[in-house]
Amino acid sequence: MSQISSFDHLSFREKLINATREFFSISLVWLFLLFLLSLLELFYNTLVNAVQENFFRLLMYSCWMDVLLWLKWGAVCYIFYLIFYVVHPKSAKFTFKTFICFAAIIQTALVLYFTTSLNLLGADLFSYSLQDVQQTLGASGGLSIVAVLQFLVVVAICISILWWLPRFIKLPWALGIIYPLASVIIFFTSTTSAWSQISLQTTFASNLVTNKSDYFFTSSYYYFFPKTDYDVDIYADNYIGIYDNLDNSVVDYEYLDESNYPFYHVDSDTDVLSPYFNLNEKKPNIVIILVEGLGRAFTNKGAYLGNWTPFLDSLSTQSLYWKNFLSQGGRTFAVLPSILGSLPFAQSGYLGMGEKMPNQLSLLNLLKHNGYETSFYYGGDASFDNMELYLRRNKIDDLIDKDKFSTNSGLLPETNGFTWGYDDEALYAKYLNTRPSDSMAKPQLGVLLTVSSHNPFKINQQQEFYDRFEERMTQLDFTESKKQDYRAYRDQYASILYTDAMLKKFFENYEKRPDFSNTIFLITGDHRMPEIPMATVIDRYHVPLILYSPMLKRTSEMASISSHSDVPPSILRLLKSNYQLDLPEDTSWLGKGLDTVVNFRNIHQIPLIQTKVNMKDYVVGTYHLNGDRLYEILEDMGERPVNDPKQQKSIMDAYNGFKQKNAIITNGGKIIPDSVYIKYTN
Repeated sequence: MSQISSFDHLSFREKLINATREFFSISLVWLFLLFLLSLLELFYNTLVNAVQENFFRLLMYSCWMDVLLWLKWGAVCYIFYLIFYVVHPKSAKFTFKTFICFAAIIQTALVLYFTTSLNLLGADLFSYSLQDVQQTLGASGGLSIVAVLQFLVVVAICISILWWLPRFIKLPWALGIIYPLASVIIFFTSTTSAWSQISLQTTFASNLVTNKSDYFFTSSYYYFFPKTDYDVDIYADNYIGIYDNLDNSVVDYEYLDESNYPFYHVDSDTDVLSPYFNLNEKKPNIVIILVEGLGRAFTNKGAYLGNWTPFLDSLSTQSLYWKNFLSQGGRTFAVLPSILGSLPFAQSGYLGMGEKMPNQLSLLNLLKHNGYETSFYYGGDASFDNMELYLRRNKIDDLIDKDKFSTNSGLLPETNGFTWGYDDEALYAKYLNTRPSDSMAKPQLGVLLTVSSHNPFKINQQQEFYDRFEERMTQLDFTESKKQDYRAYRDQYASILYTDAMLKKFFENYEKRPDFSNTIFLITGDHRMPEIPMATVIDRYHVPLILYSPMLKRTSEMASISSHSDVPPSILRLLKSNYQLDLPEDTSWLGKGLDTVVNFRNIHQIPLIQTKVNMKDYVVGTYHLNGDRLYEILEDMGERPVNDPKQQKSIMDAYNGFKQKNAIITNGGKIIPDSVYIKYTN
């Protein structure tokens, strides 16, 4: 009672001084906890993930990112602390410490997520259903007892320090007032993003030192309050002038009605694939194999992590092979709309629109209109990410997912009671056993999506492929030190070797079918596996494309850049040129078609979406815009930073033009006229 009475008799200035002094003491402990968590994160990842950067340089960057987060929140916390302190000092202390505890819990959880997946978690969390989140966490091993215990231990240490240490910090109140003042300056300074720029050798190292809470909350803010003013008028007469400063080979489309159909344009009739083929009289079967996580970083000759796919490497020499190919997305949600429909992303990926997906044309419904039978095979749950909904809306004939497998043979090993579904061997066997092969059957369009090389990378015949992993390192002439580094990712590389072996078995079995000689195969990755650290930002999207067929009359290796969205127009033009398909003259494809030039170049404008809420990558010519950073793409698909404000502004304007069109689709705009959709889907 006497303490309360003595507090009541203090002047407002004295209360302000005491509140500022105590607030600063607790805030310093908060900063110390941020440093401690960063130190633990760096120490763990340095041991487990073989980080090549200097440890103390990483620690310096990481602590600086922690300071920026600490400063961003300082002023807001100070205001609330003063309000509570004037009413009841103990309540102010308790509330602020509780807030810091929750902040430490969130930071610890986000760090554990990163160390498990090597992905930064942002607002994409809000774009998944609860069922999807539960399946992902369970099947990926994210809810293990060890992880929970680690989480609880770290949180307990943070809470103990927070309640014990502040009493020993006694600093002048004048020093304490600098903190909220500095916070206000940081909060309202436009150069804040520049202060957080990181210059490290690899994307993994940059992500490692990023404050995980800052990334999550910033991403969440822009998710709930997205920017809609892109400072560019796509309807202006001089809009095409945006491209004047870009690579001369980059040409925009001739759009027909941008106000109503922002992506609707005159289609090209250039068929670049026919010169490579001796096609048969009957329309060919098309088989598209989408391999989970198949990144170019570890695929085929010239891969900077080594060639871990000996079969695909040999197949690529008998094929049309694009070694500098790009996926449209950093996760699986983007692959079907891109490689089948060449579609924009909307707000959270095209599939994220759910029932609001506008009518559009795709390989599925256009080829069905022209006499094809269409099918989709997936070892997992096709309802995940609204894949089934998209396929049904594209009038798929047969949809086979894990519920259509009649036996448990081939199920991937369970992790915490969850499994992604059936392995690649079972998937390919299901396809071969259920698709018609006789000459009287309709031509087939089959799409297969694998799952064996997905986190947690637990496969059947695990020990066999662990042994193959060791053998492959010896074949690649790795030193003992390098072998030890790679063993940190043994599960990942074993799953890649398994994926390659099952593809080999699939082709060996397919060769026995009578329809093999009349089939065109396309093999690509849905994105690059992120659980092996990435060297560059573009690495996340860098995948191979192999187009193989017994009907090829010559092979070629292309260094030119193309993407998933270029596949639909090229396949359709090939078929139209040779079989007079009934196709529309005007289309809405994002992609112009595959570039078959063997030399390194890029004639495309390629928007990319890393996660459902992280759409900040745009490739034009040999430039790659990543947020507010500009890179030049090198011939080996490496990247180097570029400081060219004029070029960067031109690319940013072009990207903002795309985003403005994309926002129209998000807000209910149409892809194509209804009359066109009805004509070619009946």
